[in-house]
Amino acid sequence: MRTRYVTGSPNWIDLGTPDIDRAAAFYQGVFGWDFVSAGPEAGGYGMFRSGGETVAGGMSIAPGEGGPPAWTVYFQSPDAEATAKAVRAAGGTVLSEPMDVFDLGRMALFADPAGAGFATWQPGANKGLDLVDGPNSLTWAELYTPDVDAAVAFYGSVFGMETSTMPMPGNTGTYIMLNPAGQGEEATFGGVVPLDLDPVEAGEGPSWLVYFEVPDTDAAVAAAERLGGTVRLAAMEMEAVGRMAKLADPFGARFAVITSTPPEEAA
Repeated sequence: MRTRYVTGSPNWIDLGTPDIDRAAAFYQGVFGWDFVSAGPEAGGYGMFRSGGETVAGGMSIAPGEGGPPAWTVYFQSPDAEATAKAVRAAGGTVLSEPMDVFDLGRMALFADPAGAGFATWQPGANKGLDLVDGPNSLTWAELYTPDVDAAVAFYGSVFGMETSTMPMPGNTGTYIMLNPAGQGEEATFGGVVPLDLDPVEAGEGPSWLVYFEVPDTDAAVAAAERLGGTVRLAAMEMEAVGRMAKLADPFGARFAVITSTPPEEAA
């Protein structure tokens, strides 16, 4: 993943949680992030920062409002209204109509036809995340879905996303990877996995999962456990990919961490 501010690329992520202060303490302990409020006019929303660069957003959500605690992936759009129309036309659902966020941009929340939630960000003054693919920042996004072909068709129709493939570890099948239209395979930002092939995710239902690059996966797992998080999948090696683990924060928001194999070693 790279910071590519083009249509269909992930340009923002944020966390909805019952207690942003406690969540911020958790992520500070795992990733070293600081949480900076966007001010009282932002309704409690704020930015997670690493080394002074924004890596995510977050806010408290009252129980029963906005769904369970979760990370949300935002994809760039040049026109949030047009994206909402495309979502409906392709069989998805508009959960929150496009709205202005001050002069920063326009956002909208959606669900794809299988029910996986996602969002769009039409940049204004805020172009998106400052840092991705660096230490303790977003490095990958993975969609778990019951119908890979249908999901690929949906996101292709809405955002123009393109695909490439690679063998799955252990020759267990083919892994579908996504990239923004016209950007080529070097711009891949995520993948699509059949829900029934991953027992860890099968019980959660269709969803997007964010991966954060970390210097040491085992240290991140230990910190998460110490701070009240849950290990959903113990740290494991994936050949030519890296060492990864799946976690949840103390409120149940799911995410993954990975220490990627350097390109020269993966070749």
